[in-house]
Amino acid sequence: MFKPLQFLAMLTRAFTKPAAAMFLRLAEGWALCPSRRTLTGIYRFADPQRTTNVEAVHYFFRDAEWKFAELWRDWALLLVTCLAADEPVLTLTIDDTTHHKTGPCINGARTCRDAIRSSQKKLVCCWALQFAPLCLLVHPPWGGEPLSLPLNIRLNRKAADGEEPVTLLDHTEAMLRELAEWFPDKRFRLVADGAYAPLIGRKLPRTEVISRMRSDAAIFDLPPKRKPGQRGRPPMKGKRLPSPKVMAGQVRKWRRVETTERGVKRERRVYTRRVIWAHISKTPVWLVISRDPSGVEADDFFFTTKAIRPGVTPEAKLGARVVSHFADRWSVEDTFRNVKQFLGAEEPQSWKRAGPERAGAFSYLMYGAIWLERIIQEGQPVAHLDRPWYTGKTAVSFQDALADARTRLWEERIKGTSASKNDLMNIQKTLIEAVAWAS
Repeated sequence: MFKPLQFLAMLTRAFTKPAAAMFLRLAEGWALCPSRRTLTGIYRFADPQRTTNVEAVHYFFRDAEWKFAELWRDWALLLVTCLAADEPVLTLTIDDTTHHKTGPCINGARTCRDAIRSSQKKLVCCWALQFAPLCLLVHPPWGGEPLSLPLNIRLNRKAADGEEPVTLLDHTEAMLRELAEWFPDKRFRLVADGAYAPLIGRKLPRTEVISRMRSDAAIFDLPPKRKPGQRGRPPMKGKRLPSPKVMAGQVRKWRRVETTERGVKRERRVYTRRVIWAHISKTPVWLVISRDPSGVEADDFFFTTKAIRPGVTPEAKLGARVVSHFADRWSVEDTFRNVKQFLGAEEPQSWKRAGPERAGAFSYLMYGAIWLERIIQEGQPVAHLDRPWYTGKTAVSFQDALADARTRLWEERIKGTSASKNDLMNIQKTLIEAVAWAS
């Protein structure tokens, strides 16, 4: 069994030598900290012997030399090599989330829509950092729901006076182009919610986009073929079609398919058709209408930019694949919940310069690292939480993976010290302090 989190040493070339040592200590401290993950709270477990001053932790996030792009490139290469080296197509998820903050002097914070408290009729705003992580969709070896592990990340800042605003779509496009450079032999499948649908109008490298289509979208048939000798500019679209919602009510021939949605087999009815969503892109897309056979759930409307020819790839198979992939997109929401609830992504109190962005990004890197270690350990003796009331539990939760990483880290720290009385007293003191500050 290897040393806990030892593979993070492969990312240290993005830092100077002193910052690299601090990076590895903080990774352990972040995982071990049982209470609020303020920088001082992490410091107590990152450096229990107090060999450095607490100000060094603040300096590491605020002003230390980071090669941010190189850090995420090395991490993406490591993650894909370990989990998807043989996959010709990498399935990616993207969404944005807010890390709530207080105080007007937090660098990078802005007024954002609060997705939790807002509704269709009521807009609620919050003061927060808005992050958009691009994640690799992974099906873990123990089955169950898939995981979204961050590969790259952007902080969506408010544009300064005189600057051109950078949107979430711009950030997503930039990350995808970086990914295409890092993996020249891979193709990509991006699954996102409807807010990212306009990405189909951008020429993304080797990327298929799967997303929602508006139920009232203005869609058109494919343009008719030009007749020999016909003059004039070729038509860009055909006749206007009914909206997806109206079209769903007119469909009489549904295809019965079996989907796998978040690890669960389900039966669906699907209808597929090649259309042009002219408001978004002039390039044809496949419209996929999904219907619940029981009639309990409302119809869903998706699209994919997958280029297939009718009669070559079964359209029913395409529809089942699109519905399954979009359902798996929910794993990115689990990522946001786990990063905030179990890794305290909103808690570091860093205000100035690069501090807020780096501290937030660090929490997503830790999330991926803890899951990667748990997946690598599959099949080997690992720590278990004794939960007799979960007799039917077979999948691993992030809380289990975090507890397992903590167990191995504590074992490594205890075994790595001598059995002298003073060392045992220091270990006892650290453990008591961990329990005392646990929340």
